[in-house]
This record gives sequence, C-alpha cells and structure tokens, in this order.
Amino acid sequence: MRFQREDPVFWPDAEPGTSAFLHKLAVRRAWAGQGVSTALLAFGCQHAGSLGLRYLRLDCVADRQPLRRLYEGFGFTLNDCVRKGSREFARYQIVL
Repeated sequence: MRFQREDPVFWPDAEPGTSAFLHKLAVRRAWAGQGVSTALLAFGCQHAGSLGLRYLRLDCVADRQPLRRLYEGFGFTLNDCVRKGSREFARYQIVL
C-alpha cells in the first residue's frame, strides 16, 4: 500500500491539506481472507487522523466489485466515478 498526501491525477479537486490517499493496496494470496486488507485500511485511517487530516480517499477500477465491497464494508462511501482514458474509476472516501 502507498500512502500519499496528494493525488493530483485521481483527486485534483481535493482541497489541499485535508486528505490522505491510498494506492496499490495489495495482499499476497497466501494471506487473503485473514484481515490484512482491513488492517491496512485501519492503519491508513489512523495515520491520516494522526496527521490532522479530515479524509482518507482512494480509488479503484469501477468494475472491481469485490474490492468495492471491501471498501464499502470498511465504511468508505462512494464519492463518484470518473473516467480516465478508456477506464472508469470509483472514488471513495471516509471521514476521519
């Protein structure tokens, strides 16, 4: 997982200094289903909150339903969907 303070590519409209952004959340297949993804999301929320930020934001390809269910189950809400090139991406956020 990559934790960023800016994301001008997927979140150019985010007010500077209010958000952190997660990218490339990945878990080895051998660890799948053991809560690692949830722990990484929880760490992202805790770390962003400790920096005084209001939101943790992330995106994924819009047709990746299992991943979207993971984010929604954790408490992220769908902000919107945006098109980048030929793909559509779902943008999610959680208020800290």
